[in-house]
Amino acid sequence: MNRPETRLERDSLGELAVPADAYWGIHTARALENFTISSTPISQHPDLIDALVTVKDAAAAANHELGLLPAGVADAIAVACRRVRDGELHDQFCVDVLQGGAGTSTNMNANEVIANAALEHLGLPRGRYDLVHPIDDVNRSQSTNDVYPTAVKIAVAKGLLRLMPALEELAAAFEERSVAFGSMVKIGRTQLQDAVPMTLGDEFAAFAVAIREDVVRIGDTVPLLLECSLGGTAVGTGVTAPAGYREIALERLRERSGLPMTPAAHLFEASWDASAFLQSSAVLRRSAIKLSKISNDLRLLASGPQAGLGEIHLPARQAGSSIMPGKVNPVIPEVMNQIAFAVMGADVTIGVAAESGQLQLNAFEPIMAHSLLQSLSWVTNGVSALRRFCVEGIEANDTVLERYVASSIGTVTVLVPSIGYEAAAHAAQYALRTGIPIADAVAQHSELSREEAAALLAHSGAAARLPGRQRHRRSIARDSDTAVTVSATPGRAAICSQM
Repeated sequence: MNRPETRLERDSLGELAVPADAYWGIHTARALENFTISSTPISQHPDLIDALVTVKDAAAAANHELGLLPAGVADAIAVACRRVRDGELHDQFCVDVLQGGAGTSTNMNANEVIANAALEHLGLPRGRYDLVHPIDDVNRSQSTNDVYPTAVKIAVAKGLLRLMPALEELAAAFEERSVAFGSMVKIGRTQLQDAVPMTLGDEFAAFAVAIREDVVRIGDTVPLLLECSLGGTAVGTGVTAPAGYREIALERLRERSGLPMTPAAHLFEASWDASAFLQSSAVLRRSAIKLSKISNDLRLLASGPQAGLGEIHLPARQAGSSIMPGKVNPVIPEVMNQIAFAVMGADVTIGVAAESGQLQLNAFEPIMAHSLLQSLSWVTNGVSALRRFCVEGIEANDTVLERYVASSIGTVTVLVPSIGYEAAAHAAQYALRTGIPIADAVAQHSELSREEAAALLAHSGAAARLPGRQRHRRSIARDSDTAVTVSATPGRAAICSQM
């Protein structure tokens, strides 16, 4: 005997045939028809699916403790939720991530999948809602308006908690490279022009510090996501939720989620306020922008390799051209850049959606949820790729670093305390014009010998000062045509002491 291909289900709008083997039902079927928008189902955000069934499991446990659900039904719902958390049935969460209704389609999809999985556990056919009902049982004491934002907050919190160690590992990789590059002097640059010397280790240490700052900021944001409006139901009144439900459901949610969820201070405010999503998006945007800036720097430092800066070598990951043999592109930093562009765009979307909510509910939480969860996934994956496929294998081009230091006029800055600004400026201009080494130019434009100048320039990361020589000493500034005697003025401290 052949099984029927469809089963007939009913809702307040009428009847509709759904596939007989589907765990979802008529409400999901209508959403599938209405929202063929992005071709991205909610199952693409597994943290959201896990969070939804975790909320449903906690609610069922609370309803059973309050005598509102029979033990057999509550147990069957718990088994169904556990199956989903174990990775089963995610393909049944199929409604589009973009949907009207403030997440109602997502909530109903979850209710129907859980109800039919519970029926299956009880040995009953799918669709026997007289025995386990998607709304009366799975959704008891709840509303989309408190279930959906609670689930999204849990999903985003878990995503941020997953991102934090990934960022810490990336920071540690930069720190390890900074130690390896600690003695390699290079020219710092401001506004893409030669500035003062530093070490390559200093540059990479700064990357590590910048990333760790964002780990702290993300950690500060997570508690905002743990404020839970569960029990507020539709607009914060708690209508349809019995006395004691909110406290019990929240306790069960803490147990099942492993997160220290806290009750929202004001349920009416919590029903519409999206500030936790705004803050999460803001810290994610901040981190993405920093990662993009760092990626830009890596690309610049590795540019060339012969006609660019070429100060570092990035690991070669793949051929860079279908026409130019031997070309290798910085593909890993480039993908990190593109992730950051997407995160910045998503942040704008989230801001507009948060502002556009009206009265007691924000109808646009689905686009906020999708934007945040997609950004989190992409940034976390990008951070891992940047660490594994790029940062850990970066090598310094010490030959190029030494050549730039020897020839850059920026190095004379360290001599200003010893020979004065004017003499240093003349030496720099002369070296730039003639192409002679900086130490030779300094020897010609000050009382320092070439050896003394070279020794000071070698200590380019610290203030250059010869013992016994004072800032107000006489120095000789020369150029190729004239000789000018320059008397340096007393320092500011000497002037102040005479006032």
